Amino acid sequence: MKFVWLNLAPEAVSAETLAQMKSLAGSDRQVIVSNQRTELEAKLPEIEIAVGHFTPEQIMAMSNLRWYQQWGAGADWLLNHPEVAERDFILTNASGVHAIPISEHIFAFLLGFARALPTSIRAQQAQKWERNLGGQVFELAGKTLLLVGVGAIGSRTAQIASAMGMRVWGVRRNPERGADADIERMVGADRMGELLPHSDFVVLTIPETRETHHLFSKKAFDQMKPGSYLINIGRGGTVDESALVEALQSGKLAGAALDVFETEPLPAQSPLWKMPNVILTAHYSGLTPQYAGRALAIFVDNLRRYTHHEPLRNVVDKRLGY
Repeated sequence: MKFVWLNLAPEAVSAETLAQMKSLAGSDRQVIVSNQRTELEAKLPEIEIAVGHFTPEQIMAMSNLRWYQQWGAGADWLLNHPEVAERDFILTNASGVHAIPISEHIFAFLLGFARALPTSIRAQQAQKWERNLGGQVFELAGKTLLLVGVGAIGSRTAQIASAMGMRVWGVRRNPERGADADIERMVGADRMGELLPHSDFVVLTIPETRETHHLFSKKAFDQMKPGSYLINIGRGGTVDESALVEALQSGKLAGAALDVFETEPLPAQSPLWKMPNVILTAHYSGLTPQYAGRALAIFVDNLRRYTHHEPLRNVVDKRLGY
């Protein structure tokens, strides 16, 4: 018997969804929903389809693995485990599941800066009536937003930004795919330097790969528009944090909003903690009560495709990590 193993708590999967998966899996596959490690590890060699979070060691022990649907979007963990990348199985991710919560998180950052909320929150904590904020408050309408990485998150962010009267530009690895309707200009990473000097906000949604590690270093910060803002909700390793701190301290950047960091949790000694022009969140921009439902919907659709020998959605190039 071959197994379809969902490494999830049983209560995460409704009876209706479980019945649908069992029907799609066919009579020669057994669908198991369990996050009990002992039970899982006893069956690792018999797993054909794996869903959820698994360690690289567990994946390597799945000698009959044909498809792994990971629970998150980022597959940069493969960069540290080339032995997994070399295995012959299909890897798919949950790309698209984060589009709504993360785009809303981005706008929480944007609006926070535009309405001087960090200053007001500090004033509230000090029980100080701070109303003289004219030099800090501005409007998003008319500002230029540069999206570095235009996938599902970037597309939805562009849609909202355009509706708010912002000009939206994009950087994409393959710009020939064309621009979304809400993106005025799309270029490749090799031409990003043309847009940085004219962008009021730069939003990073890119994965960390060998190509993108420290993509934003001193060179990129030097190219950015004076008084602009950096927002990173992609991967912390795409930003050289020492260079970022320098750009913030020098006044080259007006501020930064970060949900991801080079080292997580962010070390207590990091200057970013106490900088007044920085907003920090603890890598939770993707959290939403709708996560499991959306991720399972992707898997169920892919399970139908798999059993009908159709191309799967969200296939990851294991060599590139995305």
